[in-house]
Amino acid sequence: MFFISEALAQTAPAAAGGPESMLTSVGFMALIFVVFYFLMIRPQSKRQKEHKSMVEGLGKGDEVLTAGGMIGKITDISEQYMTVQVASVDGKPVEIAMQRSAVQALLPKGTMKSL
Repeated sequence: MFFISEALAQTAPAAAGGPESMLTSVGFMALIFVVFYFLMIRPQSKRQKEHKSMVEGLGKGDEVLTAGGMIGKITDISEQYMTVQVASVDGKPVEIAMQRSAVQALLPKGTMKSL
């Protein structure tokens, strides 16, 4: 009446769980970690070091691109914050205050000719 026949349990062959397979597994995991380190961790730490040195080297008069996409010229700078002139309206500068770490890139001199 039932269309499914009974499954008979078979004894599985003994797994080859010797020291060679354990060594292979550990070696494979170490290889994955090494590849992960060189493809992900090392380049990210290198970018962080470059950004930190760029932020520490900022000075008055530098032209910068912020993380928000604004381009401006640094008019005042302190240890944590800086003032950036982003435009001029009727001869008066439009300045914003922001954190130094918000700088994404340092632009070449003369990029902002309209200020």
